[in-house]
Amino acid sequence: QVRVAESGGGSVQSGGSLAISCAARGLRSDHYAIAWFRQAPGKEREGISCIAGVGSTTHYRDSVKGRFTLSRDNTKYTVSLQMNNLQPNDTAVYYCAVGLLGRVCTFRRADYVYWGQGTQVTVSS
Repeated sequence: QVRVAESGGGSVQSGGSLAISCAARGLRSDHYAIAWFRQAPGKEREGISCIAGVGSTTHYRDSVKGRFTLSRDNTKYTVSLQMNNLQPNDTAVYYCAVGLLGRVCTFRRADYVYWGQGTQVTVSS
């Protein structure tokens, strides 16, 4: 049984930093990509960063480039998202998602089969 769990998050003032992590358990292949999505109140869920299961291809949404950094540990099934210079419009529930994508990763929700429950990130001005 595959389980995906996020940890971290919380509240921070504008310009501050937070780190969130995702642990995926029960995977039987190295070909799983891991992605972070977020959903702000009243908005669509959007992909913000992902890393392929094979190789190190990593993508960032333009709005977080230069501020967010995705890293993966040696097991490949735990990733961390370091978020710096957070702004109020970064406030959202952040979700970790896992999909069997091989050498690529995407920001398409339909490509990801396993999802975590989400963790709240709140940035105050």
